[in-house]
Amino acid sequence: MNIQQLMKQAQKMQKKMMEIQEEVAKEIVEASAGGGMVIARVNGKQELVEIKIEKDVIDPEDVEMLQDLIIAAVNEAIKKSQELMQEKMSQLTGGLGLNFPGIF
Repeated sequence: MNIQQLMKQAQKMQKKMMEIQEEVAKEIVEASAGGGMVIARVNGKQELVEIKIEKDVIDPEDVEMLQDLIIAAVNEAIKKSQELMQEKMSQLTGGLGLNFPGIF
């Protein structure tokens, strides 16, 4: 394979990576904590897009518990979003285990 072919291949891979990033950015993953009392929804760019909190979990005497549930739900949703990106990228790289800094 000559350098021109290699460059073409790299450009195709870069274009495909960008397409995957755009596709995943539109996807939403969801995670919950406290048996569904707090639900966090995160997009493929690891941005929190929605949070739902059941009234029953709001206790002015125990704010720390609510804070912990929110943190747990958001962190789990972010983790799921990152896993989704890694899964999609591994399809592109053929499971070679390549890591692309700044992408995920």
